Amino acid sequence: MANSLYNREQLAGAIYIINKHAKTAPDNEFLYKLKKAALMKMVENGFAEKIGLQSVPNPKLSRRQSAVLITCGEFHFHLPPTREEMKELPHLGEPDPDYRNPKVRLGLKAAKHILQDYTGVKQGESGRTSPENLLRNMTSRNTPLRQEPQKHPSASGRRNQQPAPSRHRSWFDQ
Repeated sequence: MANSLYNREQLAGAIYIINKHAKTAPDNEFLYKLKKAALMKMVENGFAEKIGLQSVPNPKLSRRQSAVLITCGEFHFHLPPTREEMKELPHLGEPDPDYRNPKVRLGLKAAKHILQDYTGVKQGESGRTSPENLLRNMTSRNTPLRQEPQKHPSASGRRNQQPAPSRHRSWFDQ
């Protein structure tokens, strides 16, 4: 690993890009894992500092929630708190609605490369089985796949169809 190749601003900019893409990515688990690993390592190395807890503006299921505020130079990031952090860190109240992180011009691929090089976390270490791997495992065991009969939906049947469940996960779902 080449930890000394990157300074605080480069790492914080890469985390900003990863976080920005994770909010809209359909499969964002790895991006959030990479963000968390990078922030925790930056705190250990003195590049970042845990400031306190802040309230989450739109809590899940209308319950009150808090997040750990971590600063890296000009950048502010949030992570879910641990039980120890809930006890130890001061609560700072609501986040400042006027504050925005500085803009960064960096591609997602480059940001992933920087943070993977810094943390050593590689894609595919999530431990979860993706639908593609599950299908590959099923066909490799010569298990016949069950074929569902094709139905031709009528015009009235389309109106009653339910949308597919979203695979999007927030960092609070982890």
